[in-house]
This record gives sequence, structure tokens and C-alpha cells, in this order.
Amino acid sequence: MAVKIEMLRCFCIVAQTGNLGEAADRLGRTQSAVSMTLKQLEDHLGKRLFEGERKNQLSPLGEQVFELAQRQVRQFDEAVQGIEAAAQASHGLIRIVSVPSVAALIFPQVLEFLTARFPGLKVELRDTDSQQVLDALAEGKAEIGIASGLHPLNGVKAVPLMEDRFGLVCAADHPLNTRPEPPEIADVVASAFVRNALCELIETPQFHVAIERADVTIHNTHSLITMIRTGKWITVLPQTVARFIPETTAFRPISDLPDRRQVYLYSREKSRFDEMTEECRAFILSCNLG
Repeated sequence: MAVKIEMLRCFCIVAQTGNLGEAADRLGRTQSAVSMTLKQLEDHLGKRLFEGERKNQLSPLGEQVFELAQRQVRQFDEAVQGIEAAAQASHGLIRIVSVPSVAALIFPQVLEFLTARFPGLKVELRDTDSQQVLDALAEGKAEIGIASGLHPLNGVKAVPLMEDRFGLVCAADHPLNTRPEPPEIADVVASAFVRNALCELIETPQFHVAIERADVTIHNTHSLITMIRTGKWITVLPQTVARFIPETTAFRPISDLPDRRQVYLYSREKSRFDEMTEECRAFILSCNLG
């Protein structure tokens, strides 16, 4: 018997809830049907996925299968959504994925352009980190992407879109922001520094000391800014981000940090709606993001 996606979905729901009854309710099936599906999966694998009969503790194999199954179920659901969206997009479909700082600048302009230029066009906009932008392009889940840095991808072309300098982001009343003289890298290194993914793009050797010493890393920009607002922590981000941070925080250039973030516009070389994608790409390149 082959392992089917619904068997994996059933296992994942039971693992998440730790309870057959609740899992059955979520799946819209009877408890006995859920139990039978799990038994079929375990019989196929030849090993138990749970410790005991209560289904509230995974076995060592169950933990591995859970991680892999979650990924497969999520990818399957995304594929189905993409297929359905494409089938319904009689007037076209464009999916754009961007890093958050640029998405906040470009999405309103792009949406206004596309809805006016192509009535009935279906548009999907999503903001996420650079790696997930690249993944979406590589997996055919987006026609256009905006990401930090240049990363060659097969079947995807990339052109420079914009650049902005890195600088200190801290609470508005932080000493490094209120003092007359601009901060230096040494000041950043000596402070409570929070690392973020964009710091990896900085090449200045002295700054790497701050990265190596940082005990805290936060990838989500919103969570990062929330930490910074407490006044106890500082970080380094591109200047574009400063256009959207709260008034209680501040961006300030670092005098001996010349690095600038390079942002690239990515687009798939072949897509179902090539002409619309190309017009959208050209429009984004024409936007003033400075």
C-alpha cells in the first residue's frame, strides 16, 4: 500500500492535537476512521509512530515523520491552491513576493498599476525574507520576486532595483542616538546588540565582531523592532526600514560602516502570463524607491 497525502495529513493532525477525538473533529471524520488510517500508516512503515495508545507522545520515528509530513502536506496544499488559482485566473495571474521593507514601498504602487492596466487580473502579494522569496521563484510559486543580494537561480533573471545604506536602529532616547557625534562600529560592538539576517550582507570586517558576539538573533522584523523599542537593545538595518519604524525608534548612520544593501528584482524567464509579468516588471523598475 502506498503512503497517501491524506494519511500524512491525518497523522499530522493527530500529532498536533495529541488526541484522536479532537483530530477526528478537525478532519471531519469518525474517530475509528482516523485510528484506522494511523494503523495503516504504521503497518506500512513497520514501526510505531506514537508511544503508547493515547497519541500524545511521538516515538523517535514519529518525530522525524512529523517534520517531513508537515512539509509535504503544506507543499501539497500550496500546490493545490496554485492550481485552483491558475484555473480561475481567466484574465491572468501574477504573484509577487518581496522582502518586507521594499514590499511596503512597492506593493501599493504595483497594485494600483495592475488593477488599472489589467481589469480582472488576479494578483497575489506576499512579504517574507529573502530566502523564501528565492524559494518561491525556484518552485514556481511566484512570477516576480524582490530580495536582498544577488543569488543566481536557473530560469530566473535578476537586475538591480535599489540600494540603501546600513545604519544603527535603536530607541529614540538611546544614548547612541541622542549624543551629538555619530556612532561608530565600536559603539555598536560595546552595546547590547541583536543580530538579524540582513547583518550577513555586511562585509566590513570590524562589524563581524558584533555579529560573532551577539547572543540574540531575531529574524522577524516586527519582533526585532519590538525588542529595540524597549531601549535595552540595538541592531543594524538598511535605511529603508527606518521609513516604517515607530516614532519611538530611530535610524542613524554609522560613521565607519560604508556598506550598502543591494536589492534585486527577480522574474521568471517563462510564465503563463509572460506579457503581463513583463509589464509589471518594467513598472517596478520605473518606480522611484529612493
